[in-house]
Amino acid sequence: MDIQRLKPHFPWITLLVLVIFVGLNDPNFLKPANLLSLAGDIVPLFIMALGLTFAIYIGGIDLSAQSMANMITVVASVYLASLGIWVALLCVAIGFALGMLSGFITTRLFVPSFISTLAVGGLCFSMAQWLSGNRALNMDAAERDALFGWMIGRTGIIPNELFLAVALLAICLFIERRTTLGRALKAVGAGELAAAASGVNVARFKMLAFAISGALAAVAGLLFAVKLSGGAPTIANGFLLPAIVAVLVGGTPLTGGVGGVLNTAIGTLIVAVIRASMLYFGVEATQQQMVFGLVLIAAIALTMDRSKLRTVK
Repeated sequence: MDIQRLKPHFPWITLLVLVIFVGLNDPNFLKPANLLSLAGDIVPLFIMALGLTFAIYIGGIDLSAQSMANMITVVASVYLASLGIWVALLCVAIGFALGMLSGFITTRLFVPSFISTLAVGGLCFSMAQWLSGNRALNMDAAERDALFGWMIGRTGIIPNELFLAVALLAICLFIERRTTLGRALKAVGAGELAAAASGVNVARFKMLAFAISGALAAVAGLLFAVKLSGGAPTIANGFLLPAIVAVLVGGTPLTGGVGGVLNTAIGTLIVAVIRASMLYFGVEATQQQMVFGLVLIAAIALTMDRSKLRTVK
């Protein structure tokens, strides 16, 4: 069989093999309640990865997502009492605006996206430290439950976070496949020069891709704050690498143009199973980032479209 025809199916085949492997070693893993709980726990990571997909889909990268989520946990904790439910709108607006800033720096000032987003991430970290006084903050539990308790509750055995994840996935899938924005992003990822030559406003659509990434990182941060009933400048640390891994192992390469949000959903489930398997097999927390680093290298090597690269620097 032609390996290129099989390549798009690698993500779900990998997921199936991992689930069977872990299930054979621990039959409790395959219980529906355990699988649903596992999926619910991974939702903040999935939302962050969902946003990263848009940045990677155009051949860029967003290294500010983790710092954005950290900052939003602080913003939500500080302003929940004064703004109430409207704090959610403030959080998403901040994420969107800072994502646009990353896109502006990349497209108008011609700074590579890994530098521009790293700089914006540093800005987010500094803002989080300033707002929080460089300490952990707590939300009023009663107010949190009254306004956002639905986000972390359960409907039967199904965590409500999964409904939020499915809703956001549906919105992103609609954007990707049914809108001019989605078609333009695919064109930019497949070949930026060709897209520009055909009349696509490349700069505008790249800025929107980073803005969506920032907005979804903000949603992930808000969910972190609600789940943990507070925020801190470092509360989401350790999530950026697994989120990037989720996008890449799902089949959206750093060279862009292929893959998409459905691939990221599969990739996030792969990451969830890998994380669970490391717990089952006693891999220490200090070693888990090493594992994700190796998976990231493998994912890049297997998904990279080398026809787009003349040299690697």
